[in-house]
Amino acid sequence: MRSAITLLDSLALGRSPLSPAPSKRWMTWLLTGTLLAATVGWGFSKPAHAATTANASNASNAASVSAAMPANNGRGLPDFTDLVDLVGPSVVNIRNLEKASAHATPEGEGPNADMEEFFRRFGIPMPKSPRQRGPRQPAPEADDEPQTKGVGSGFILTSDGYVLTNAHVVDGADELLVTLPDQREFKAKLIGADKRSDVAVVKIEATGLPAVKLGDVSKLRVGEWVIAIGSPFGLENSVTAGIVSAKGRDTGDYLPFIQTDVAINPGNSGGPLINMRGEVVGINSQIYSRSGGYMGIAFSIPIDEATRVSDQLRAQGRVSRGRIGVQIDQVTKEVAESMGLAKAQGALVRGVETGSPADKAGIEAGDVILKFDGKEINKSIDLPRIVGNTKPGTRSTISVNRRGAAKELNVVVAEIEEENANATAKAGGAEGGKSNAKNLAQNWGLTLSELSADQKRELKLRGGLYVNSITEAAARAGLREGDVLLAVANVEVASLKDLDAVLQKVPPTKPLPVLYRRGDWTNFTVIKPLK
Repeated sequence: MRSAITLLDSLALGRSPLSPAPSKRWMTWLLTGTLLAATVGWGFSKPAHAATTANASNASNAASVSAAMPANNGRGLPDFTDLVDLVGPSVVNIRNLEKASAHATPEGEGPNADMEEFFRRFGIPMPKSPRQRGPRQPAPEADDEPQTKGVGSGFILTSDGYVLTNAHVVDGADELLVTLPDQREFKAKLIGADKRSDVAVVKIEATGLPAVKLGDVSKLRVGEWVIAIGSPFGLENSVTAGIVSAKGRDTGDYLPFIQTDVAINPGNSGGPLINMRGEVVGINSQIYSRSGGYMGIAFSIPIDEATRVSDQLRAQGRVSRGRIGVQIDQVTKEVAESMGLAKAQGALVRGVETGSPADKAGIEAGDVILKFDGKEINKSIDLPRIVGNTKPGTRSTISVNRRGAAKELNVVVAEIEEENANATAKAGGAEGGKSNAKNLAQNWGLTLSELSADQKRELKLRGGLYVNSITEAAARAGLREGDVLLAVANVEVASLKDLDAVLQKVPPTKPLPVLYRRGDWTNFTVIKPLK
């Protein structure tokens, strides 16, 4: 290290670190070379009026670029300091607290053991929370004080205390604590959380708070610089930067995510994704990782989708979504050619639920849905997103291709029964429900309902559980919406009560064997829970 410093100091003085002081002869050659360089440089330089003309021709372009980007101070990279000063005061830390168990937790085996090991290994001081005990103080005998279950981020949506975050940040909380950048701390009330979109709204009793400005996601461009502010590993107000890698990224369910290479780690969840104009364009929600940490791919919920959900949560505490009762699949090139479609687009109807809105509208298996209420269906995943965002009871128009012929059908959108898809407002004094089959099934990525009498007659089954929706764990196992579960963990299930009894005995981290029916075929698979 000493030799390196010496080298840099010597180069700064214009001489080699290994050479003696400059001689007179060396100084003469240096002066001659300098004069020659000046002469050559003058000979190849442009006249002053030519340079002025060239600069004038590009003035408008340079002005537009400099207006969109902060000053780079000659470094070739944007300067994010003004953005951090602007948005930083609106980003909060959220702690999810649960009531302490009846038994004391051994030292080093608590919920923060992994985090403590991380900071110890890298020599970083462990961040202290206001409720954290000293390292050598014995645990109190009373178990009344809540313990930290998890840490996340959020941002101030309105000046009167509404905060937007992820649903998984507040999931299962007995108490929520929100800490502002000025270190003020508030107990928060959970207004509502929607697990399908992973969006939640909490409320703190405060006024005059610095609310964020929301941006237009449609104007966000791939390659554009963005930053994230949050609390990775509990390190509050940490700033990371990157670019937008892709838009409309399909990861399942109802949201087309924004993909970035911004460093996102545990604790960043719920924090804002910010464009170069200081506007929030997304909520940092997921990462792709094989290690549990950042690997260069992060996903954010588009702010327009999050706002649509938060508006309903604030108005009624839950989110209502539309459904029409069809099983769909992607339109392949072969299907498109057989039906005379110009290109492979739309949603192929694999099945229609008896008595559903689609059934009443005359939709048939084999139809290709091309438009819904005038909105084009480019990929099959577009249909549930558009229908889900349609208010139940709405009379909508569906454009389909049926064996090469175009048809227009009318359908009345029904509502998805998802009383368990939205989190119960448990924190902040609201009542929390007991564990039931639907909630337990969600550990393995399933939302289920009992078969109706008509469905039992049609399928010739005594019982079973209809798969209303799936998430990544169940999808990886090959399950689809519309499948019927016949047995779980090698036990026949004819009702949700049966499933509840079975799942009470199955640890949520263990693989779950499932026997299910699809059409005329009975299949077996194993669902591996996400880690």
